[in-house]
Amino acid sequence: MIPVTATISLDPREIEETFVRAAGPGGQNVNKVATAVELRFDALRSPSLPAPVITRLLRLAGRRATKDGVVVLSAQRFRTQEANRADALARLVELIRQAAVEPKRRRATRPTAGSVKRRLEAKAKSGAVKRLRARPEAD
Repeated sequence: MIPVTATISLDPREIEETFVRAAGPGGQNVNKVATAVELRFDALRSPSLPAPVITRLLRLAGRRATKDGVVVLSAQRFRTQEANRADALARLVELIRQAAVEPKRRRATRPTAGSVKRRLEAKAKSGAVKRLRARPEAD
């Protein structure tokens, strides 16, 4: 099991990895070895995640999530397959950690009397400056 939070842990069988050839540094080695990792995690069908976490995860994933609810991460920053695997897994775990945090509900508040007064005084002062800039009236 891969620990994510105190209450959430992922089963490694839920994660599917495919290896492809990576672009970038590596010289001739880059043409021979598939070091880039494409990690796929089916969030919608995951028994490890509660429903609210799944919805927040798919929203956080954005374009990295497919219409079927699969989160796809690709990692090709490093020159070795192992480092790229670890990088992709760490990014997935961090994404799920962020989704596990329930956002605070915003409470509607009213502006204070002092802030309303200051705002209206600033508007009156700005209007007075603009009136002074105007052409004088012809008599």
